Amino acid sequence: MTLVKTSLASWALSNDPNAPCAPPTKFPNDRETLTTVARRLLPRVRNLIRYLVHGDQDVDDIAQEALLAVLRGLSSYRGEGSLESWADRVVARVTFAWLRKRKPQRVLSLEVEDDAADAATLPDEYVRRRRLVHLLDELPHEQRYALVLHHVLGLSVVEIALETVTKAETVRTRLRLGRHRLRQLADPDSTHGDTPHE
Repeated sequence: MTLVKTSLASWALSNDPNAPCAPPTKFPNDRETLTTVARRLLPRVRNLIRYLVHGDQDVDDIAQEALLAVLRGLSSYRGEGSLESWADRVVARVTFAWLRKRKPQRVLSLEVEDDAADAATLPDEYVRRRRLVHLLDELPHEQRYALVLHHVLGLSVVEIALETVTKAETVRTRLRLGRHRLRQLADPDSTHGDTPHE
């Protein structure tokens, strides 16, 4: 059974996250369609960027740049996978390029957010994501990128190696060390072993 792919405009208006989208035959210059696509993708774009960068201060700037790159690149989308997955890769590339332009800076004053006080009024999913983001903030950049690309975007080790211009074995090591460190941070009292071997 083959799925019928909808137009970009129909996809943007759809509430179905798995709705297939036909590749545009040319750059869509319909402002309303582009605005609708941007609105649909924005929460996903912001979440992905937040997983990739430390702190919230640059998320909006990167998201704006990434959304523009997605919209400009729509004509290169070939319809071989979901439009959202394609957009995720564009966003990751823009984020990495943005981070490479800036020298890695360790934020000395960490944001003080009282997630615990608001936990009763916020949806569980939001609280869970904020906790994950705070844990990711404690990881070295390379481990963080590897974990997000693998577990959030679903990229394989080889795809991550190509995306980050590193060796596959280096990616495997970063994933292993990152998972080990996340376990330690999530539950410092439990014993997951002293070494990051799985």
